[in-house]
Amino acid sequence: MPSPTQRALARVPKRYRPFLVKHRKLVKFLVVGGTCFVLATTMNYGLRLTVLASKPVIALTVATMVATVVSYVLNRQWSFRAAGRQREALLYCVVSALAIVVNDLPLVVSRYVLDLREPGVGPLAEEVADFVSGMILGTFLAMIFRYWAMNRFVFTRLSARVSPEPSTAQRVRVRP
Repeated sequence: MPSPTQRALARVPKRYRPFLVKHRKLVKFLVVGGTCFVLATTMNYGLRLTVLASKPVIALTVATMVATVVSYVLNRQWSFRAAGRQREALLYCVVSALAIVVNDLPLVVSRYVLDLREPGVGPLAEEVADFVSGMILGTFLAMIFRYWAMNRFVFTRLSARVSPEPSTAQRVRVRP
């Protein structure tokens, strides 16, 4: 029975499959990241429109922290399941804490250095500046940092949970 990954790969045009198989860890990382981006964005605006209306940096931080926990579970079980070490949870927390700072920095600069907030700018300009700096630029920079740091410091050794078996490229047999 093919795995969900193999079934998804079977739907991709044949010429792109070798690239996706070669970079499967990155592809999985990006899928997890996209899912957590949607979660963080939803939570961020949910908090900003309710209990943290006057504290956008705190709303972004809380939303990012929740998405980070979900990201750990998904990355551990899917993206980086073949790698890991005993101290990975602690290292993941350290890398994630640093990534939250990286994620928050563009929003802090936008709001408090460039002063892109009311009354200096209108409400729409403030929201656009917050979204672009916090959710787009901050998330992009944090994603690059996380991927590098996860590969470098967290998920570095082959896990005993994964038995040696043929690579995905060898297992996927798709009819043209």
